[in-house]
Amino acid sequence: MSDRFESFEEFWPHYVREHADPLNRKLHFIGTTGVLAIAAAAAVTRRPKLLLAAPIMGYGFAWVGHFFVEKNRPATFTHPLWSLRGDFVMYFKMLTGQMDAEVAKATEAAETHARETNGHGRAHGAAPDATAVAQPN
Repeated sequence: MSDRFESFEEFWPHYVREHADPLNRKLHFIGTTGVLAIAAAAAVTRRPKLLLAAPIMGYGFAWVGHFFVEKNRPATFTHPLWSLRGDFVMYFKMLTGQMDAEVAKATEAAETHARETNGHGRAHGAAPDATAVAQPN
């Protein structure tokens, strides 16, 4: 599957698959909760400099989840705004108990796509791309 997305709706299943491990999602949840707590503390105490700690809190937990648990590259590096939106969508889906179903749906869709394209990006039995160059034996 391509990493080129035209909309957040196209990006979301990719984001979900990159967060398939429950521990990774929990680390994101802790980080996002920390970000929200920092933002609230900054507002209540009228100390906006506290907000400087928010990215450290959020990204710190999330990146541990990606690099050490999921062993993949955070979507923040390639799709920063959609990734941030995805973090909050995932956070609220976790709060409401919907995230496990999202992971199952995205994983099943990817597996179905891989079976249908025979793992090569084209439908099983479909003719190869006419622009492909034949490789010598």
